[in-house]
Amino acid sequence: QVQLVESGGGLVQAGGSLRLSCAASGSIFSSNTMGWYRQAPVKARELVAVITSGGSANYADSVKGRFTISRDNGKNTVYLQMNGLKPEDTAVYYCTLDQPLKTYWGQGTQVTVSS
Repeated sequence: QVQLVESGGGLVQAGGSLRLSCAASGSIFSSNTMGWYRQAPVKARELVAVITSGGSANYADSVKGRFTISRDNGKNTVYLQMNGLKPEDTAVYYCTLDQPLKTYWGQGTQVTVSS
């Protein structure tokens, strides 16, 4: 079994920054992909950024140049540095761990950006 524990959400003014963290524990494969999705009210859940255990990252077009995903494989932890936040970034952010046979989701952390 795998558990994902997120932290770092909160309320910030437009233009500000936040850093999300997600620590995975349990049966972690050495080869996996970790990432972040988000879901705003009345909108579908969407990919924000993902990163492989080898360090290859992909971003949604809407966050390129503002958000940076990174990971510490020794700690099974993924980070999302969010700069230049906009009100449209307001959402619940979910951490994911994708490994053979199953994808795991965190409980979500709220990010609210005020204008």
